Amino acid sequence: MDLRQIKAFVAVANARNFTRAAEQLRIAQPAVSMSIARLEEELGLPLFNRNGRQIALTAEGEVFLRHAERILEDVAAAETEMGELRGLTAGEVRIGIPPMMSSYYFPRVIADFRAEYPHLQLAVKGEGAARIQQLISSGEIDLGVIAGSRIPTGLAAHCFLREEIVACVPSNHPLATRESVRLEELLSEPLILFKRGYYMRELTDELMRGLHKEPNVVFETNLFSLVRSLVAEGVGVSTLLRMVAADEPKITPVSFDPPLHLDLHIAWKADGYLSRANRAFLDFLIERIEGYR
Repeated sequence: MDLRQIKAFVAVANARNFTRAAEQLRIAQPAVSMSIARLEEELGLPLFNRNGRQIALTAEGEVFLRHAERILEDVAAAETEMGELRGLTAGEVRIGIPPMMSSYYFPRVIADFRAEYPHLQLAVKGEGAARIQQLISSGEIDLGVIAGSRIPTGLAAHCFLREEIVACVPSNHPLATRESVRLEELLSEPLILFKRGYYMRELTDELMRGLHKEPNVVFETNLFSLVRSLVAEGVGVSTLLRMVAADEPKITPVSFDPPLHLDLHIAWKADGYLSRANRAFLDFLIERIEGYR
């Protein structure tokens, strides 16, 4: 068994197709088939059920896939760490940030980090909180911003921001003159909500279930800028972080009674290896938080 066989097996297991796996690996399809055949021969077990063009993992293949993915992760981590020990001055931080935060908190953080570490590259994925958790777990990103008080199993995290969630209404709306509003009052209004998979929507759904009140949802989107614009145009009302609503003159942010807050965490794989570049970004963010406090 060698590393090329393991890479070929994982590629076929993920693509469920030998041709697509070969394209991803940039090698000939017969070479992929031969690697899988030799791997099955060495293990003495069938790893795939083949039915014409359709293939699927066998029960043995499912078990081996877990080990194969871990082997490839460990090899990648070893290569990264050895490179750092050779004194490389380059590195990449792969981080997932929800779109709302990437526009209102992280631009200054990223700019300051780049000023201090000009040789390090940052690759940012804008995704919802649920998707970010999946990307961290799969190893597609190294760090990610997640929300809420419960840290998912398998992740480690550090809270870096607590921001108020406010009701956002047009400035000429009757609720705009209030100091606070109860959640059930807002649910009686036409609602503009984020799509499922975004924490603000999950929180809203959870709170609505507790009130046993059917909301009047008139529009759903994953674009926070569109939510803000539609509220400003009087299409409906919504919930946003105070920092997002504060700079839109046509919107009035109103606190909830009782107040609602969102805890944001920087998270990473609990049992994964953080490269020197990722550790530098994590330490930079934590030091910035502690300095602010």
